[in-house]
This record gives sequence, C-alpha cells and structure tokens, in this order.
Amino acid sequence: MVRTLATGIDVPWGLARLPDGTVLVSARDSFRVYRLDVAAARLGRVGTVPGVVSNVAQQGEAGLLGIAVSPTFPRDHLVYAYYSTAGDNRIAAIPWDPSAPAGRQLRTPRVLVRGIPHNVHHNGGRIAFGPDGYLYATTGEAQQPALAQDKGSLGGKILRMTTAGRPAPGNPFGTLVWSYGHRNVQGIAWDAAGRLWASEFGDHSEDELNLIRPGRNYGWPQTEGRTSRAGITGPVAQWGPPEDSPSGIAIAQGSVWMAALRGQRLWRIPLDGSATAATPQDFLVGRYGRLRSVLAVGPDTLLVTTSNRDGRQSPGAGDDRILLVRVT
Repeated sequence: MVRTLATGIDVPWGLARLPDGTVLVSARDSFRVYRLDVAAARLGRVGTVPGVVSNVAQQGEAGLLGIAVSPTFPRDHLVYAYYSTAGDNRIAAIPWDPSAPAGRQLRTPRVLVRGIPHNVHHNGGRIAFGPDGYLYATTGEAQQPALAQDKGSLGGKILRMTTAGRPAPGNPFGTLVWSYGHRNVQGIAWDAAGRLWASEFGDHSEDELNLIRPGRNYGWPQTEGRTSRAGITGPVAQWGPPEDSPSGIAIAQGSVWMAALRGQRLWRIPLDGSATAATPQDFLVGRYGRLRSVLAVGPDTLLVTTSNRDGRQSPGAGDDRILLVRVT
C-alpha cells in the first residue's frame, strides 16, 4: 500500500477512469458521484444521482452501485450508472456538464434498462465497457435462485448491450443476456487477450472466479464451485466465503486482483491464458477491513476501496477510504 488518497466516503462502490486520468467514484448510500485526482490525492464532488434508494438500514446491498465512462466521452460527456430504486435495479446514461458548478454537474439520467430484479441482497451492480465497445452489466438473482436459470429474466446474468440499452450484436440469445446461471457477480475485467473474467459470491460453500464465455451456464443454483455436471461451466478458481466473499476485480501484471469483503484482503490470482498459473496469494489481510472495488490506473498501480460503512461492521476512523496500491 502506497498511501491513502481519500477518506470519509459513504461506501465507495464503483470506480471508472476518465480520459484525463482522473477517476469517478460512486458512493452507494449517499448516491453521490465524486471525481478523484489520483496524482494530487484530491476528491471533489460531481453530483448526485436522483431516484436512488439504499437499503443499508436492512444491512442490504442496494443503492448507487457501478459506474462507467462512455468510450466516446470527449464527444458525448456521458457516464453510465447502475442503481437501485424502491422496486428494481436500473442502468442509465447521465450527461455530465463540466461547465456547471461543482456538485451539480450531473444532468437528468436517461434510463436504458429497467426491471432488473431487486431485493435486500444480490443486486449485482458492476458495469464496464468491454474492448468491443459494448456495455456489460452484472446482475444478481435477487435471492430468487430460479431466476438465474431463466433466460427470460434479467436476474442472475451478465448482460451485454449497446449504449442505447439494446441487445448488442452477437449476443447468444438475441436478448441482453450474455451468460447465465449466476448468483451475484460483483466484479468484471478483461485481460490483455480480451477474455472476460468475473468474480461471484457463492452461498455457503465456494466463491468463484469465472472465465466468461457467451451463452454459457455457470450453474447456480444447481451447482456451486467446481463441477463435472454436463452443460455447466465451472470456475477457474474458488475459495471458501470466510476468506473471500469477492467483490471488484482488476487485471494488472498478468494477474487478477480481487477485493474480498468478509475475507478483508486483496487476492492475487496469476493467469496463464485461460487458467491460473500459480496458487493465489493474499495481501493486506485484515489491515483495512472489508475491501470492495479495484481499478487498475497504471501497469503496476491499483486503486482499492474499503467498505466498512456498508452496515456489516463498525467503521473505523477515516472510513471509507480509497487506497493506492503498487503491485508486481
């Protein structure tokens, strides 16, 4: 860990890099979006997303979740957000007016996808643009396991869409669905070869790191962890929930770096193509509490956020934080 860049944030959940190298940060329970100048360690408020509902009082997982930056941001000034309302989860495009006063730069969201299943837990929420230019989103099965196997439901899926919220060309079922059979995917990232990796909460047995391929069934609720069951794609790596409960991931220096909530650590999973190259290692164990999100901001530099104000434990002084971490 190099240093702490920011403190006192209300559950920093999503991270997305802007073309100028600064980083947008979404705060789950205050519904605010911040802009972090990494070099100066300065955090400024951009705006608040309207219509968001948090259920932190129930120790829930809803609120302002993932955030992404348009691939053509210099031209369209759009950011994308995944957020919860009282009854569903939604994905919206939000114009950003940099000429407006600080804290009031976000304009009215344009909802692209609504009706994503919502519950106290398992709301998914990670969004990112892939190397193909399409927007990917992870959804949870909203504590209704059967939704994960229902290809007609948006719950328990990884979605792939255009910037208008329509099914992207080449989607395996002609819908938004890219893969299914997921319990609650919390992190996605692409390696140098363009392969999509995802971290996923297990139930009481195994958390997973999966290599995502279009149209594949990842097994929930029929399977959890490695399996030989026909038609099911098992994980590349797995852990017990006490040492993991995975959230965001990033790829740097040939490894997946995965934040662990209950496990309170940062995992390094070395890759060799579509497999692991060595036994995963853990770092920062117990030093900063629950870890939520990871973003690569350089070839050997990560941002890592803590999640100690999310209703699962008592926060410490300075929580929640954004940490700058150097990796090898």
